[in-house]
Amino acid sequence: MLKKGSKLYSILTGSCPKCHEESMYVSKNMYDPSETIHMHEHCSHCHTKYKIEPSFFYGAMYVSYAVGTAFAIAAFIISYLIIGSTLSTAFITIIGALVVFMPVIMRLSRNIWINFFFKYDSNAVQRKPEV
Repeated sequence: MLKKGSKLYSILTGSCPKCHEESMYVSKNMYDPSETIHMHEHCSHCHTKYKIEPSFFYGAMYVSYAVGTAFAIAAFIISYLIIGSTLSTAFITIIGALVVFMPVIMRLSRNIWINFFFKYDSNAVQRKPEV
């Protein structure tokens, strides 16, 4: 289902958006607060620089809003419509889901944002790095 070369592969795995060879993040454990968004400076395979400019990932905050809203809607549908809980319980479920999935939302948002600006290149690893 997920093949290298698709944006979805890079977004869901957190791999380099250009070569899909390595993770952009230093740690796979996204629930370690100090390592949630700690990224490598560049890809060790294709030498793509992840932070294109200072404050590049501020744009990911806008994506984070949309991703967080999707998680909140999913929590509401599961809690209120499927399980049949009260509105106040559904509200508490939404808050709990957003707190529990905050690291996931943060990484997904960064992955989506960086994939707006890079395209997969199957030959990126073979090329010499741009200086």
